[in-house]
Amino acid sequence: MTLRLHDSATRTLSDFIPLTEGKVGLYVCGPTVQDGPHIGHVRTFLAFDVLVRWLRRSGYDVTYVRNVTDIDDKILARAEQEGRPWWAWSIQHERLFGEIMDRFGAVRPDYEPRATGHVPEQVDFMQLLIDRGHAYADGEGNVYFDVRSLPEYGSLTNQSLDDMIDDLEAPERGKRDRRDFALWKQAKADEPESAAWNTPFGRGRPGWHLECSAMSRKYLGESFDIHGGGLDLRFPHHENEQAQSFGAGYGFAQRWMHAGMLTVDGMKMGKSLGNFITAEEALTQSSPQAIRLAMVSSHYRSDMEFNSRILGDAETVIARLDASVLRAVEAVDGSSASAELIDPAEADLPEAFVAAMDDDLSVADALANIHRTHADLNTLLGAKQQDLTAIARTVSSLRGMLDVLGLDPVQWRAQSTRTSGTAAEDALDALVTAQLEERAQARAAKDWAAADAIRERLGAAGITIEDGADGARWSLTDH
Repeated sequence: MTLRLHDSATRTLSDFIPLTEGKVGLYVCGPTVQDGPHIGHVRTFLAFDVLVRWLRRSGYDVTYVRNVTDIDDKILARAEQEGRPWWAWSIQHERLFGEIMDRFGAVRPDYEPRATGHVPEQVDFMQLLIDRGHAYADGEGNVYFDVRSLPEYGSLTNQSLDDMIDDLEAPERGKRDRRDFALWKQAKADEPESAAWNTPFGRGRPGWHLECSAMSRKYLGESFDIHGGGLDLRFPHHENEQAQSFGAGYGFAQRWMHAGMLTVDGMKMGKSLGNFITAEEALTQSSPQAIRLAMVSSHYRSDMEFNSRILGDAETVIARLDASVLRAVEAVDGSSASAELIDPAEADLPEAFVAAMDDDLSVADALANIHRTHADLNTLLGAKQQDLTAIARTVSSLRGMLDVLGLDPVQWRAQSTRTSGTAAEDALDALVTAQLEERAQARAAKDWAAADAIRERLGAAGITIEDGADGARWSLTDH
C-alpha cells in the first residue's frame, strides 16, 4: 500500500509523493519559549515524532526542521516580569523544552534554528517582498505584508478577506489595511536595546510569521514536502507564512499537516479554568512512556481527551507490554534462538500494521495489531514447553511495531538506566530483590503465609510483584 496522508490545505487524503524520490523535507513549527511546554504542545510534537519515525521506517531520508521562536512580545514580557535578560529566559526554556521532549522519547530534529539566529535571512526576505510589491515599510521601522496584493491570501484556511476583519474599521497607524500583518516590528523605547537589530527599514525585531518562511527556505529550499504544526496555528500563522512565501515566488509547502487539539476532562485547557497542565506537572503524575502512549493513541488529526482515567489505562497497557517484552528477551537471550532476536528497526512488520500506518498514520488500527501480537507472545511465554525461536520472532515483530510509535520497552529500559541510576534507585532495587529472594525461599518451602506477607508488605510500599516462569519481577505501582 502507498503511504497516504491528509492535506489540510486541500482537505483531502492523497498518495504521498515527495518532490525528490526517496527524500522528505519536513518543517514543523516549534516552541515559543516564553515558558516550559504544556501537554498540548507535547501532543503536537509527539504526533510529528511518529510521522518522522514512520517516514524513516518506510525508507525515506528525512530532513526534519523544527524552529524555535526565541523572541516575541510574550518572551520580553515574561523576562521583564522575572527580572531576567530576555535571551537568558529564552535559552533556559529552550533547553527545558528539549530535555522534556527527550524524556518522552522524541527524536531530535536535524535542525532547530532560532529566529534571532536568522535575522539577515529575514531582512533579505522582506526586501524581496517589497521589490515584488507584496510588502511595504511605514518609514518608522515597521514592515507590513500587503494582504490585498496576493489573490491566494486565505486559501489555506478557505477564507475570504471579507470574512477576516470588518473592512469598515480604520487601519492601525502605518498600515494600509487592518488585515496587513507585521513582517518587522520597530524598536520600542521600553524594550531592551538588545532586543532589536539594525535594518535598511529601521531598527527593530522580527514579526512572528517571517522567521518560518525564511528558515524553511534556508534549510529545505524554496519548495519542500510537508509543513506541520498544531491546528491552532492554521490562522493566522500558517496562512501568513504561506502568503509570504507565495509572495516571494516560492512553491513552499506541498502538503500541510495539522495535529488536533487537546482537552482536559472534557474542556479546553486554560489557566482560567484551573485545568492547565504543564509537561513537568504531567511527568510527576505518570510515566513518560504512558503519557506518550496516551498521546499517540488518538489519531493525530482528532481532538484528544486527557484525563486520569486515560493515563491509568495507558499505565496498565505499558506495564503489561514491558513485562512481556522484557521477559521474552531475557528468556531468549543466551540461547540458541538468540540469533532470531532482530533489531526493532530491521524487524519485519505485519502487513496489517503497515497498512494502518500508511493510512494517514492510523495508530488506533496499528495498536490493534500490537495487542494481537502481544497476546500471541503471552501464549508462547505461558506454554509448558517454550518455543524459544517462536518467542524470539514474535517479540522482535512486537518490538518493531512499538519502535515505530516510540514505545519499545527495551529502548525505554536502556534510556531509564542512562538517565536515572541514582544511588537511591540502586538501593531500592537491592532491598526489593532481597525480599523477593526471601519470598522465593518461602514459596519453595510451601510457607504460603510468609510468601503472601512479603508480597503484601511490598504492595503496601507501592511495589507490584509479577510472577513468571523465569521468576518474579517488580515495578513501582502507578497511582
